[in-house]
Amino acid sequence: MARLALLSVSDKTGLVELAQALVSNLGFELISSGGTARTLAEAGIPVTKVSDYTGSPEILGGRVKTLHPKIHGGILARQDLPEDQADLADNGIRPLDLVVVNLYPFEQTIAKDGVTLTEAIEQIDIGGPTLLRAAAKNHRYLTVLCNPAQYGNYLETLRSHQGDVPLGFRQACARAAFWHTASYDQAIATYLTQPPEAAEAPETTEAPAMPAQWALTGHQQATLRYGENPHQTAAWYRTGSVARGWAGAEQLQGKALSYNNLVDLEAARRIIAEFPVDRPAAAVLKHTNPCGAAMGDTLASAYQRAYDADSVSAFGGIVALNRPIDADTAQHLTGTFLECIVAPGCSTEAQGVLAKKSNLRVLVLEDLHTGPAQAVQAIAGGFLLQNPDTYRDDPATWQMVTEAQPTDNDLAEMLFAWRLVKHVKSNAIVVTNQQQTLGIGAGQMNRVGSVNIALAQAGAKTQGAVLASDGFFPFDDSVRAAAAAGIRAIVQPGGSRRDDDSIKAANELGLIMAMTGVRHFLH
Repeated sequence: MARLALLSVSDKTGLVELAQALVSNLGFELISSGGTARTLAEAGIPVTKVSDYTGSPEILGGRVKTLHPKIHGGILARQDLPEDQADLADNGIRPLDLVVVNLYPFEQTIAKDGVTLTEAIEQIDIGGPTLLRAAAKNHRYLTVLCNPAQYGNYLETLRSHQGDVPLGFRQACARAAFWHTASYDQAIATYLTQPPEAAEAPETTEAPAMPAQWALTGHQQATLRYGENPHQTAAWYRTGSVARGWAGAEQLQGKALSYNNLVDLEAARRIIAEFPVDRPAAAVLKHTNPCGAAMGDTLASAYQRAYDADSVSAFGGIVALNRPIDADTAQHLTGTFLECIVAPGCSTEAQGVLAKKSNLRVLVLEDLHTGPAQAVQAIAGGFLLQNPDTYRDDPATWQMVTEAQPTDNDLAEMLFAWRLVKHVKSNAIVVTNQQQTLGIGAGQMNRVGSVNIALAQAGAKTQGAVLASDGFFPFDDSVRAAAAAGIRAIVQPGGSRRDDDSIKAANELGLIMAMTGVRHFLH
């Protein structure tokens, strides 16, 4: 008797070619349902509808078609067990040799703008995961394929093994099927944790509760040469079947991305997302910390100002731009050695200029503002989960605690510094003037050390500048150091029991001080 294959797929890529090879070259008979059966019939490939094979019609608008004992009996039968063979014979069931299934496009559906909860739920596949799990469980006796990318390998394996499929191949396919259903279920559970209707709920200042269960699965995007260091192995995974974020970015040129490149690029994306596109902005990073950031009248001037803020550290850096790269900006970018550049676009002329630096990685990520919905930190025996720090600061909510009050220009500069300090490793101090960083103190074990580093880096440019601190000042020493260097305004979260000491020192020294009421530690 001919071998039997069940084909039921939403993604019909490669379907006709697979079916033709199975029927014409390998002697298979096919059963199928719904749109898959129609596609095969239209291609002239002989196929039996599942409803004709089972004797039961598709019902509930196609919701129930493959959930039938004649299908699942053929999948789950242990073909070397006499009692299973007797059950098949008694019920007119043929054993299946191949199950080809992929699932309703749930993730593609929820990725669309304006999709409703009802529309999303209708794309939750029931029969597909059941078929995949059954076939994967019984992979000792049959093969399960869940991805068109597997079709070629399967056909070649059949040909090279005289129509047989080695157990190792079937095991690999079973693992892929279980990962496929696990990822699918995770996407559904994650979506239903906060369905679209949640956006219509009244606004609240309370942080959303963490889910009782949370899982992370991914599809390998690339094997990386190594991890943070050469002795560490690493790979890049994307979440979901739809390529979003960096997985969906277009790399225009340059070497393959490394582990550290991707970590730095994500830090760069978070920084540049702080700046609206109404004015050009640029940030230069090293080791996830900004070494220079600035705004300008043109994108080229914004980049040049960011580079000039710390040209020594910019060597070998990562650059993020909030506007598409033009030819003038590209000329500036080729003036020093850079590892990566990311922008929401790149003109043809700019690409021609950047091509002179063939190893320079240039990426286009159209949406620089959308980041991960959760931030994950692995620890021994588990992981920590938190909402990312995407809080949008509004100076209108700040408390002006000193006698000296800011002008509109002062507030704009303080907001610029405050937007940046949240992206510097704590303890963090940022000194800016005229929408350009002048000095950055990062990652010190005490705040005084960060203040001294930032002021020393800024040098004489501290006259009339603004200083931002990601944490409060528990003593007035940093306030006095800032005033002695010529700082005119300080922005900090406040919240120390000794805030009055800092306010008193600021008043004594004629400084402006704002307390935001929001802390932005970055460990």
